[in-house]
Amino acid sequence: MASALSPPRLPKPKSIQPSHYYESFLEKKGPRDRDYKKFWAGLQGLTLYFYNSNRDSQYVEKLDLRVFVKLRDEAPWGSSQDPGTHFCLVLRNQEIKFKVESVESREMWKGFIVTVVELRVPFNLTLLPGHLYMMTEALAKEEARRALEMPSCFLKVSRLEAQLLLERYPECGNLLLRPSGDGSGGVSVTTRQALNGTPVVRHYKVKCEGPKYVIDVEQPFSCASLDAVVNYFVSHTNQALVPFLLDEDYEKVIGPALPKQLPPASITPVSSHNKLPPLPNQDENYVIPIGDDPAANYVNGDVPSPSRPVVQKPRKLAKFQAKPPKTPVMPKPEPKGLNSGLAKKLAVSSAQVFSPTTGLAGVTAELEEKLQRRRALEHAAARTGDQQANLQA
Repeated sequence: MASALSPPRLPKPKSIQPSHYYESFLEKKGPRDRDYKKFWAGLQGLTLYFYNSNRDSQYVEKLDLRVFVKLRDEAPWGSSQDPGTHFCLVLRNQEIKFKVESVESREMWKGFIVTVVELRVPFNLTLLPGHLYMMTEALAKEEARRALEMPSCFLKVSRLEAQLLLERYPECGNLLLRPSGDGSGGVSVTTRQALNGTPVVRHYKVKCEGPKYVIDVEQPFSCASLDAVVNYFVSHTNQALVPFLLDEDYEKVIGPALPKQLPPASITPVSSHNKLPPLPNQDENYVIPIGDDPAANYVNGDVPSPSRPVVQKPRKLAKFQAKPPKTPVMPKPEPKGLNSGLAKKLAVSSAQVFSPTTGLAGVTAELEEKLQRRRALEHAAARTGDQQANLQA
């Protein structure tokens, strides 16, 4: 019998090579590696991908450059001279050492990384005009990509949730974008900085006017994208403001992207070597792009920082005549120490702040304790006022 004909073999589809701004071989050594390991590396967007070979389309490792801190040249271990083939990439939570084949390759990698992270072509490196032209093209592609992408520090949280996130996780950054609370479709910027040793929270409005975003300052500043808005605040504060970016460990606790409730207060703190390095001269670098008027309507608005205690002022008792006429019953005044917008909402138990629909159903025990103390103070003050009125009557 004739053997059955086997179906013809189809050629395997060729893997599509990813498009990178720049790619070449890199030898990488991480904090836990004993020696360098050679990869084919490619830079795309704000991510550095590593492949086993230049024919692979699936990466085996990657580095997120959104937590970029700086680049520095580094001499090899045991040598006091730098041969020009080593450099170190310092991220917010780790340092990665690289070894390349030549000085030109090192300068190329440093130039492309700075171009995509800081959105500028570095002209202080040892590069040829052709190399600078390649980086200019990469800069245009990166700006176009970011114009269509939401910044990583944008979270769909309320004003109070933004404050609590910045207070709870200072090592993740101190600048956060969020939807505007007035329902206009714009965005707001919430920042938390130390001014004379005291944490200060400020809020800034960003209006959406057609395809552009206008930062509502004394001299309105127009930006082509939300990423440009973030760069405006970072550059105008001498990089004292750092975009908020949750680490993977925090995302596992809070949620994959948008936190709906705050994590419990018993979270293990991050070790000291993973925290952000202290900002240089924070008090001197406290540059406020919007007017430094504490009574402004939106900048440093009516919501105080949750970490700042509310001081209860003594209540003055009203003076009554010997035989006062009967007056209609008026609602009891609130204590003066709770005259801010947030305190008023807490005093009357408004559902607008701590309603389950706002995502604060799981408010922390720390805030619950503060709320109970404030209610107890208000109740005691009101009862004391009634007793004094009854005695004088």
